[in-house]
Amino acid sequence: MRLHLAALAALSAPLTIALNLEINSTSSLLNASSTIAYGLMSWYQNNASSTPPTAIGTLPAPLYWWEAGAVWGGMLDYWAYTNDTSYNPTVTQALLAQVGPNDDYMPPAYFTSLGNDDQAFWAFAVLTALEHGYLSPSNSTTQWLDLAVAVWNTQVRRWDTTSCGGGLKWQVFQSNAGWNYKNTVSNGAFFQISARLARYTGNQTYLDWAGRSWDWMNATGLFDAQYNVFDGSDDLINCTRVDHTAWTYNPAILMYGSAMMYNYTNGSAVWEERLSGLLSASVRNFFSMENATNVLYEFACEPENTCNNDQFSFKAYMSRWLAKSAIIAPYILPEVRTLLTRSAQAAAQSCSGGNDGTTCGQKWYVGGYDGSYGVGQQLSALETVQALLLLGSEQGRLAPRVGSGVTIGQATRTSTFVLQSETAAPGGGDSGSGVRTADANSANRQRMCVRDAWPVLGLPVMAMVFGAGILGMGR
Repeated sequence: MRLHLAALAALSAPLTIALNLEINSTSSLLNASSTIAYGLMSWYQNNASSTPPTAIGTLPAPLYWWEAGAVWGGMLDYWAYTNDTSYNPTVTQALLAQVGPNDDYMPPAYFTSLGNDDQAFWAFAVLTALEHGYLSPSNSTTQWLDLAVAVWNTQVRRWDTTSCGGGLKWQVFQSNAGWNYKNTVSNGAFFQISARLARYTGNQTYLDWAGRSWDWMNATGLFDAQYNVFDGSDDLINCTRVDHTAWTYNPAILMYGSAMMYNYTNGSAVWEERLSGLLSASVRNFFSMENATNVLYEFACEPENTCNNDQFSFKAYMSRWLAKSAIIAPYILPEVRTLLTRSAQAAAQSCSGGNDGTTCGQKWYVGGYDGSYGVGQQLSALETVQALLLLGSEQGRLAPRVGSGVTIGQATRTSTFVLQSETAAPGGGDSGSGVRTADANSANRQRMCVRDAWPVLGLPVMAMVFGAGILGMGR
């Protein structure tokens, strides 16, 4: 078994070098981000000449395909915030290597574990490329917008009204474990992609689907009236009960989608209330550990040391989308800056392990390196530290771009829209999906699928869910 250099370094006796971080110094933030990014990229070797084509752009086992898409999204932000272009050829190669035969991020090599959420994280990355104005590949006819739209088109066809009044299943294929699970990350990701495409293109169809997916999650009880966001439900019980496990990345995904809607609708009171609610709940649930106020932690698994490889990375997405939300909804900027400043300081203290003395750990509230290392830990620290570069940038300089002719504030509709009989494809014409929007019967099913205040899934269903490794994207 080949052991990666980063793993060898982390196994060595830790030195007391640590990562130097002065939060009020741009040069210090740049240097710290560069050091963490180098540590993250040292895990990546699947661009060697001997790498099989299907593995280019992916991470070493046992990490799943989706997390590579998450890493490339983080590295696109790294480039945008630091102007360091040294990793750009690698990022571009990776993003193009995994598009699949139909340019929709459905590579057959990964069908056996392909979830809607997995596909979405690659869409997040190309949307980030689009919004940052990242150079389109010169040797490809496929553009970043085309890839994001292609993902959206595959997912809107999977909107399933045969149970729970709608929603996306977790898994793309019925043969995969988790087929019957309708989880927040898949549906929240579809919501965020829809919101970002609505803002970039100005297309009403995306706006409508952002609203529809939000309304379905609300009616199904994937979040409650206090904006606590939960893991998911099961269509075998028609989503009548919800698993109340809470992960950092679920509210983060919803937060950035809500911020996009708030921004695009010129400060809609509806989306302001939702964004504010998600932020407040996130502070309560993930930044309020005793004796570590404002330090981000994964409370569902960190204290008990039960986080898996997927979950080690979840904090990365909270930091990423908190910071980005504050740029397009600046009324939350002071609070977000406080949260991420303290978290970045704590994360930097954790980056004191390994042979290099700068390998990052998992638990940021212990005052140093805790011995837990890997891609997820490194990505989480990078996203949190480099977020301060975004928050300290000139107002608007790094705000996500919009497409030609799109005016922010032109949208006036909220999620309470009138559903049509069929889904129009963006740009006009029929989607070819055969997917219908909710009719009277499915609307009734949706009303029956209201949230159950706190009871969790029944024991037989929970046994099936845990046995399949569903919770928290564990596989």
